[in-house]
Amino acid sequence: MEPEIAALASAAGTTIVTLMATDAWQRTREGITSLWRRFHPERVEAVAAELDAAHDDLLASHTTGDPDTERELAAEWQGRIRRLLTARPEVAEELRTLLDELDPRAATAPAVAQQATASGHARIYQAGRDQHVTER
Repeated sequence: MEPEIAALASAAGTTIVTLMATDAWQRTREGITSLWRRFHPERVEAVAAELDAAHDDLLASHTTGDPDTERELAAEWQGRIRRLLTARPEVAEELRTLLDELDPRAATAPAVAQQATASGHARIYQAGRDQHVTER
């Protein structure tokens, strides 16, 4: 289970820090603090404060052009999540669900892939959305 925990912690830490600089930050913060509230309620205030401090550090690093802060913060949160998962393996399923909900790609429209083959005198009309064809 250790490689699975490490992979999940890595994905979670990176996602948390990546979303700190987006409109999804408040939802991300609420999701992470709710995990701690359920599994380590005595630590929820400290975790919330650490999230806020990391958020402030990340925004400041974008202003100053510091390229290392984002990587360092991701590593810190990967470690915190890994320790939580090691102590409470039952957190894994809820964390996966949260990461799926926070995935920025989930909010975008799915890509359209089309393929067609015509032979003889056939015509092919394809569209990713509305299409109007008038033939005479």
